[in-house]
Amino acid sequence: MGLADLSLQPMHCEIVRFTAEAPLMIQNFSRVHIRSARLIHSVMPVVGIDLGTTYSCVGVFQHGKVEIIENDQGNRTTPSFVAFTDTERLIGDAAKNQVAMNPTNTVFDAKRLIGQRFDDPSVTEDRKHWPFEIVSGGIPKIQVEFRGEQKTFSAEEISSMILIKMKEIASAYLGKVVKEAVVTVPAYFNDSQRQATKDAGAIAGLNVLRIINEPTAAAIAYGLDKKVGSERHVLIFDLGGGTFDVSILTIEDGIFEVKSTAGDTHVGGEDFDNRIASPSEGFLVPFHGSRL
Repeated sequence: MGLADLSLQPMHCEIVRFTAEAPLMIQNFSRVHIRSARLIHSVMPVVGIDLGTTYSCVGVFQHGKVEIIENDQGNRTTPSFVAFTDTERLIGDAAKNQVAMNPTNTVFDAKRLIGQRFDDPSVTEDRKHWPFEIVSGGIPKIQVEFRGEQKTFSAEEISSMILIKMKEIASAYLGKVVKEAVVTVPAYFNDSQRQATKDAGAIAGLNVLRIINEPTAAAIAYGLDKKVGSERHVLIFDLGGGTFDVSILTIEDGIFEVKSTAGDTHVGGEDFDNRIASPSEGFLVPFHGSRL
């Protein structure tokens, strides 16, 4: 599926109402106030987590503004990588930095596996680009060597490790343990993928208060909820490292409603890289017999 194949499809409407009760951070964007089934902001901080295909980030609303929290490397985004070695498990920058030396035991792109079945055509295609092993367990399982033993992990478990890293980053910054979060997902994620994302949060020790669509978060990013006037229709393009969303939203009186959406889990920065590097595409041509 490519850009030419995208067509907007009606979907079950996601309605997000903004109130002054629960200021939360969605992705690395702007303030959002959410009330769903009387979500009330607790004494403990609630963070917003963008669990991305290639990078993830975490933010919190406090002191009247949104703060995107830096990790221990001073970066506001953290690679969605998990590595397993003979002695330890690495997450984020440390995992990505050693991928060249330990490719078969460094896991990434877990978002492309979460909520999927092993025999899904997209999983079959993705496996061609991954150095780590995928085995069948009904759902796809990632097989690695960890501390001298063969281990298998689900995509939910790998994603939970990244969420734990986000949780640790936020907890260190806030000086208290973070237990509640809002997590973003692509608008076209199905129920299985959304539930699997919530399950990953639970494994990470997080109470996921809400799963929110990324295009809704993007609209909030540009302050579209702040503009006064009658009902407006907005077209949102959300292009990430591994996914692409196109959504039509209506915004009126602080309510965001997703009317229709289309997307592709394989139109993103990584896919552009794979196409450019593919010999069959002819973008990169060996020079004087050199090998690419």
